[in-house]
Amino acid sequence: MVKILVSRAIPERFYQQLSQLGEVEMWPETHIPMPKEQFLKGLQSADACFITLSEQIDKNVLAQAPKLKIIANMAVGYDNIDIEQATTYGVTVTNTPDVLTETTAELGFTLMLAIARRIVESEKYIANNQWQSWSPYLLAGKDVFNSTVGIFGMGEIGQAFARRLQGFKTQIIYHNRSRNIEAEQQLNATYVSFEDLLERSDFIICTAPLTNDTKHRFNSQTFKQMKDDAIFVNIGRGLVVDEEALVCALHNKEILGCGLDVLANEPIDNTHPLMHFDNVIVTPHIGSASTQTRDNMIQLCIDNIKAVLAQQPAISPVN
Repeated sequence: MVKILVSRAIPERFYQQLSQLGEVEMWPETHIPMPKEQFLKGLQSADACFITLSEQIDKNVLAQAPKLKIIANMAVGYDNIDIEQATTYGVTVTNTPDVLTETTAELGFTLMLAIARRIVESEKYIANNQWQSWSPYLLAGKDVFNSTVGIFGMGEIGQAFARRLQGFKTQIIYHNRSRNIEAEQQLNATYVSFEDLLERSDFIICTAPLTNDTKHRFNSQTFKQMKDDAIFVNIGRGLVVDEEALVCALHNKEILGCGLDVLANEPIDNTHPLMHFDNVIVTPHIGSASTQTRDNMIQLCIDNIKAVLAQQPAISPVN
């Protein structure tokens, strides 16, 4: 009998879809990952697994899953999976592109505006009973309007972010592994070198995936190259940023502030050094966290599992 391992609790209507395909072993918690020992034990007899970024799949894990045909990863990124080894073991890996593009871009835009206009600082200012009167520069922020916005990674999410800038009369510049002529034509974006992006941007938005080339691309040297009133936003991957260097840059006032939805090691708590700055907003990896988008991500995972178990091509294969 076909067995499907699901590492997080999903709504009943989705569970029922999977149960029509075979036996489903589902961890009953939504916010807590399946214990590694239980996950590995379940994989030993699984034909398919539905996972999140919390689960790490490498050669040793794959070696313990002789029946496994598909890993459906509920994310766009897949740096939690050794794709080369999965291919060697004949396991199809899928992700959830496109369905979360607009929602993630929207969260990035929210972070940019919130940092620029010091929204969280302002809320705390009132909560701490500090608001005594109006004053000319009370919590004065930074305009997005008529600014230069640099996008690092002009993929689908980068383009969705750029579309949201159209009403702000910004100059859009970008750096990517290769030029995106279509984005330049449709979004009036200008391709620049990475160094130019750092030096010219009032706001830098990172939407890039994690690769050997992008790991720690934002480091002590690059933060020094930015304007001292630049705002940095990361909705790509946490390890694209050297967090120690970012903390130093903030402490030394090399940049004005930052908004982060992804971190090198997740989750964090309030003792993390980044949480000690008023000009930093950290959100708990909620880029795609609208109800409709999360429903769409789950459905795409299920549709990929259905296809592969029926010996049909996956809908969104990675390998």
